[in-house]
Amino acid sequence: MASVGLLYVGAVLFVNAMMLLGKVDGRAAAVLNLFVGGLQVVYPTIIIATAGGDPATIMGASGIYLFGFTYLYVGIGLLAGLDTTGVGWFSLFVAIAALVYAAHNAFVTRDYPFAVIWVLWSFLWLLFFLVLGLGRAELTRYTGWVTLIEAWLTAVLPAFLLLTGRYTASAWFAVALAAVCVAAFAALWLRGRRPSLLQEREPSHA
Repeated sequence: MASVGLLYVGAVLFVNAMMLLGKVDGRAAAVLNLFVGGLQVVYPTIIIATAGGDPATIMGASGIYLFGFTYLYVGIGLLAGLDTTGVGWFSLFVAIAALVYAAHNAFVTRDYPFAVIWVLWSFLWLLFFLVLGLGRAELTRYTGWVTLIEAWLTAVLPAFLLLTGRYTASAWFAVALAAVCVAAFAALWLRGRRPSLLQEREPSHA
């Protein structure tokens, strides 16, 4: 079930990326956010209620709420026309909490790819905080592209690997995933900065 939920995290991140890039209307994107947000709240609740107090199971399920509450918050906010600062500051909380889950995966469960994935999610939610919480509108397009990349590489890809029994928790997969994402994010950032850099180099004709 966790892999199925992860697949639809990829779906909602894809749609939200299209929204940030101006391809999907906010109210249209809200519906999928509500669907996936509801799924990501009901599922971990069932797991925790039937865990018999097992700390490892509860820890594994607890992180899912971070996504469920985010998507519900976004969906309701879009439909109700709410100010974005609430979900923005909640995203800062998620970004910090995600680092704890990354450390847990790295040092406790030894699931190195998901340690990297949690760090990547922390970076993405930090961008959400900057755009939605602090109003850094100039980062909106960059955040949209990062969201699009993470939709496929941190959600859809691992979900299908898990569903097909081909997932590996090895360090080499973690390193490859980190390298691809960091290179892509850096390239996007430099591409977005290129016009301003060129303007700085243009000689003054005053």
